[in-house]
Amino acid sequence: QVQLVESGGGLVQAGDSLRLSCAASGRTFSRWATAWFRQAPGKKREFVSAVTWSGGRQYYADSVKGRFTISKDNSKDTVYLDMTSLKSDDTAIYYCTSGRETPDFFSYYRREDPYEYWGQGTQVTVSS
Repeated sequence: QVQLVESGGGLVQAGDSLRLSCAASGRTFSRWATAWFRQAPGKKREFVSAVTWSGGRQYYADSVKGRFTISKDNSKDTVYLDMTSLKSDDTAIYYCTSGRETPDFFSYYRREDPYEYWGQGTQVTVSS
């Protein structure tokens, strides 16, 4: 049973930083891509960032580019999302998700349906 567990959310002020973690367990050998999505109150869930299995390629939504950094530690099977210069618009539940990476990952990383496993989410609240 594959499990993804997010941690690191909290209440911060605008301009602050946070690090989210996504720890995976139960996965057998495979190439897994991992992404972060978020859902703000009253809004649809949206793509935030994604990283390939090797960590060599990272993708970001325009709204977070330059402020968020995704990284991973394969030895710990953990993916991180470092968020800086947080804004009130970043307030949302952040979800970690993972799916088997295929060669055309670059064409679908923003979509939800290719990802197989989802975490329970972690709340990030940014006060202005």
